[in-house]
Amino acid sequence: MNYINQGPIKAAISAVGAFVPEDKLTNADLEKMVDTNDEWILARTGIKERRILKKGVGTSKMAIKAAKEVLKKSNTSPKEIDMVIVATITPDMHVSATAAHVATKIGSVNAFGYDLQAACSGFLYGMSVASSFIESGRYQKIILIGADKMSSIVDYSDRNTCIIFGDGAAAVLLEPNNEGLGLQDEFLRSDSVGREFLRIEAGGSQLPITKETIDQKKHFLFQDGKNVFKYAVSNMAEASYKIMERNNLTNEDVDFLVPHQANKTVSYTHLRAH
Repeated sequence: MNYINQGPIKAAISAVGAFVPEDKLTNADLEKMVDTNDEWILARTGIKERRILKKGVGTSKMAIKAAKEVLKKSNTSPKEIDMVIVATITPDMHVSATAAHVATKIGSVNAFGYDLQAACSGFLYGMSVASSFIESGRYQKIILIGADKMSSIVDYSDRNTCIIFGDGAAAVLLEPNNEGLGLQDEFLRSDSVGREFLRIEAGGSQLPITKETIDQKKHFLFQDGKNVFKYAVSNMAEASYKIMERNNLTNEDVDFLVPHQANKTVSYTHLRAH
């Protein structure tokens, strides 16, 4: 089918897939590793367990599993895929791209792909990019994957961080739609305010990893939870309001609000703020 001559094209999700590892890290397990307990974790996050990928295995394993599920659900041949995007901050390696490896392993020999690094916003940015490629008319089937092995960058002696993160992957297949279905609008903004509150200090061009940075644990994820929480809730609420206003929507028009969330507390507070 020639989608280019069918009128306005929207990028619609036609299939969804996911994968999480079998191994679990429970609150009881964390009690043995760091100064915390089940009651403290549940009260602050609502989290009972996290899934953890085995050591020596990269993010690509989870991404491949999620992508294969998408292909199976949609009855799509991997050779039909034009592009694979992997949104991740934990690629298998800095070079080469995890997305290229995923495409090869699932048999998408006609696809090109790249990694998109934007942390918590990665999948949203990936949706924007993939949708733009679809709407251009040049590509017709794109797999977008959000995947992270957060256990590879978490310091399990830091109770403020290690209680939150686990490992997993999700994937979607985006295809053209000319019936009005698909991504309708987006509101995306970014700045570097609060950069010091959520970071991995070592490993980039500014501070390459050395023995000293490893000894100082600067290759692990650092998070100032209270400040991150404050920024997340206020900005997510504001973004939700603006996208509704721009599309002439009221609270009564919205059936579901699905915020990005690390835990229940962020989600509930966002809903109240909104």
